[in-house]
Amino acid sequence: MPLDPEIAARLKRTPDGLVPAIVQQYDTGEVLMLAWMDDEALHRTLTTGRATYWSRSRREYWVKGATSGNIQLVKQVALDCDGDTILLKVDQVGAACHTGDRTCFDADVLQANGPS
Repeated sequence: MPLDPEIAARLKRTPDGLVPAIVQQYDTGEVLMLAWMDDEALHRTLTTGRATYWSRSRREYWVKGATSGNIQLVKQVALDCDGDTILLKVDQVGAACHTGDRTCFDADVLQANGPS
């Protein structure tokens, strides 16, 4: 079964059919990662409650945590006002980043306290 046509009609995709998905811890607001979804990945996420993405490097779908055990249980999915970004609020079990860090934004802070 495909993505609901009303939802699909609202999406603004990149030329390769993808929409960025920002992933946030549902109870703390912590930004965990950014991934990519197409219609099928979004449909799978909405129907299974498990975060599913499109891997641009492997060119295949992946369910977060399927091999690592670091799963994302989806609590809420929202579309931004322009229809060009998806927000997933999840309960992250274990690390979100493939490096083992809690988030994909832990290791490379460019600036911590604003401009000097």
